[in-house]
Amino acid sequence: MNQHLPHTDWCTRDHRCNLGEHRSAPLLVDLPGHGRAVLTRVRTDTGREHAEIRVRVALAATEPAARRQLASLLTDLRQVVTRAALAGRPRPRHAA
Repeated sequence: MNQHLPHTDWCTRDHRCNLGEHRSAPLLVDLPGHGRAVLTRVRTDTGREHAEIRVRVALAATEPAARRQLASLLTDLRQVVTRAALAGRPRPRHAA
């Protein structure tokens, strides 16, 4: 790990710190029988921070329905990533 990037308050301080990144403990959202999401905050050796999200969703047994689910997931993921990117921008300054 780059010596200029010390552990963060949220870092789990495990073996991955020596592999070029700091990682938080995973946050889980579990909907038994339907799906699971895992969110982890990551800081790379360059100092860039990311949210790593893994999602597992139970798909329908029939192909047309499963394809509709996949299309819906892709659409919704695009919206989530776009909203997160916009939320990270500086707030506009209002004239007084």
